[in-house]
Amino acid sequence: MEAMDRLSSHLKTRLGDLRKVKKEGRKIIGYPPGGYLPEELVLASGAIPICLIRGGDHAPVELSGAYICRWIDTFYRAQIGYGISGDDPYYNVIDLLAVAMTDNHVRALEDVLDYNTDIEVFTFGVPHMKEDSTFKYYLHGINTLKAKLEEFTGVEITDSKLKETIALCNRERELLKEISLLRKSVPAPISEKDYVALHHGSLLADKVFMVEILESVLDELKQRPVPASEGPRILLTGSTLAMGDYRVLDSVEDAGGSIVIEEFAEGIRPYWHNVSPDGDLMSALADCYFMQRVPPAWFRPGKERLDFVIKLAKDFNVSGVIWYQLMYRESYKTESYYFPDRLKKETGLPMLTLESDYDQSETEQMRTRVETFVETIRR
Repeated sequence: MEAMDRLSSHLKTRLGDLRKVKKEGRKIIGYPPGGYLPEELVLASGAIPICLIRGGDHAPVELSGAYICRWIDTFYRAQIGYGISGDDPYYNVIDLLAVAMTDNHVRALEDVLDYNTDIEVFTFGVPHMKEDSTFKYYLHGINTLKAKLEEFTGVEITDSKLKETIALCNRERELLKEISLLRKSVPAPISEKDYVALHHGSLLADKVFMVEILESVLDELKQRPVPASEGPRILLTGSTLAMGDYRVLDSVEDAGGSIVIEEFAEGIRPYWHNVSPDGDLMSALADCYFMQRVPPAWFRPGKERLDFVIKLAKDFNVSGVIWYQLMYRESYKTESYYFPDRLKKETGLPMLTLESDYDQSETEQMRTRVETFVETIRR
């Protein structure tokens, strides 16, 4: 697609553009994925949000071993390696690392980088349950983030600025949702790799440009002929799908399967709900980012996410589920033991569990297991 080519070109020059505006005085705010940091606040402060979403390489995971125990999830050990090494260009360009503190894995990243590097770190808490008191706690957290951004950038985040950025981010989410829903058709009109590329691109690209790209992609998908054939339809779920961690996508494609929907806490931008532009805007942000969104596996109770996965499986008419988890992400590993039985009872669908430490030695075994799974579905 022409729009995808434009996005690729934009991302190739993105670092150069960021360095240029940084010299002109704009602040660049880095943040780990997870969906709990409202980009609207960063944009309203005149700063640029950049999600630190790179992964899939085992070398930084190994490097992290000198700074943290191995029992931290693979993605965050990789982030520690990238941040410590000084070789990752995005870590080098950010002025502030803003961390929504969700669990011990992201805490390890914050602790190690705060102690061992010159990166300035700001944190705020994210509760693990949805109720009135935890809503107020999260709202307090993003209010402290707002105050930090105003102090850091010297720009007041007014309601008028915030309304503008809410409208922009809402449009991005609406487009991602509309494109995703097109995949209910058989066959799906966009490949999983292209759809994931849109999400990963949205975490790094200029926001106005990204909305233009998504609008162009949507227009192209509505105009071009739908592909003639498709293999077994797969739902892909798990904790983190990083930019560069595409072996599971390649394995499904090579096996003749087709991933038509996914549910990830990190790496796939939450896009099912929008921020209300009415009333108290900070409360509206907290409602969308905390109360409305489907929570990750570390939430208590954990039923909401699993209910949502089953709903997606039915809505997108899939033939099987692949559960892709990273090593030592204990909350997802726990669910992976009991969820297959529930999935089978409620939908009749099989599930394949894959686990990765970003080690290339895993590739052939992963490929073989996915091929067997897809072939079993075919039969």
